[in-house]
Amino acid sequence: MTVREVEVAVVGGGIVGLCAALELAREGVDVLVLDDAARLAGTTANAGSLHVQMQSRFIRMYPDQVPGLERSLPLYVAAARRWAELERELGTSFELKASGGLMVAENAESYEFLARKCEREKRLGLTVHMLDRAELMRVAPYLGEAVVGAEFCAEEGKLNPLLANQAVRRALLAAGGALLPEARVERIERDGTAWRLEGPFGTLRAGRVLLAAGAGTGALLAPLGIQVPTVAEPLHMNVTEAAAPLIGHLVQHAERMITLKQLAAGQVVIGGGWPARLAGPRQHPTVEASSLIGNLRLASHIVPRLARLRLIRSWAGVNTTVDGQCVLGEVPGRPGLFTAVPGDAGYTLGPLVGRLAAGAVLGRRDLDFDIRPFSPGRFVGAAAPA
Repeated sequence: MTVREVEVAVVGGGIVGLCAALELAREGVDVLVLDDAARLAGTTANAGSLHVQMQSRFIRMYPDQVPGLERSLPLYVAAARRWAELERELGTSFELKASGGLMVAENAESYEFLARKCEREKRLGLTVHMLDRAELMRVAPYLGEAVVGAEFCAEEGKLNPLLANQAVRRALLAAGGALLPEARVERIERDGTAWRLEGPFGTLRAGRVLLAAGAGTGALLAPLGIQVPTVAEPLHMNVTEAAAPLIGHLVQHAERMITLKQLAAGQVVIGGGWPARLAGPRQHPTVEASSLIGNLRLASHIVPRLARLRLIRSWAGVNTTVDGQCVLGEVPGRPGLFTAVPGDAGYTLGPLVGRLAAGAVLGRRDLDFDIRPFSPGRFVGAAAPA
């Protein structure tokens, strides 16, 4: 049996893996992306929000992880800029619009919570400020009467992930990279000075391996004695029929799970973290009726005019949670094995984390950020020798 050999194998064909592979291919590296396309993962199901400010949902659900998220905030600012650069580099439109994000409050207590968060984020370098009801109505008159104010983050925005994913994939292939679809990696083993990857596709030997498999990264590392606690979080999303321009921002809520944004073609994408479930032998992300109803009801409460629109599609995808921070860099004690798992709001971080991961694979020391704090070695057992 012939064993295919490549310089670098990237496990995971989401936005992180694609962008990392694109950077490597541009440097002349023989790179192959193995993509388990049959699984509806984060990138293929993403709604296209570009998050920068800390999401209240994350603060509420994972309060112990907030310090790590705060340390990561500079990455989100840079990631939003990287998306704009990537759109220009590829010479194609992602329908990217950095019109800013609003996190709305419905009462004085929530408004004060946002004000405290706003002051903290200012000190950490974000462009944020508070808007009272009157100021908010001047910039977002579409919001309902229940909203009393909001925090505005200038760096936030939205894009069309379908266009972005296709553009990056085309650029990768044009740069000489290769993509192997329907290629689920089941096992990774050391093979002399290289790594052997096995799955239904057969056997592949790679000098270096970059794991950009999102929630599946931890399971691939566990047989090697490496503990990285990646958790699959299935989430629900909706999209309406097209409407006249209505929502000009990325809209979130201080207390409740919601994201709202309108695509260039007029459809309104409604998400924000309502739960889905993993079903069947392949653990396929599956819609929950209660999330569908609750998500739409809350959206119509925040923007009453949405109640007039018809729902045209609902779907579920998988978010990955770890500890609020990226897992990025070479695995201690495992030369040639690298990880690239973005922190919260992973799609936002995708192109930036892909670039940083590619730099690590290439052995560069002049990266834009010090990635050592994000090393997989921070988890217990990760640094154990092979």
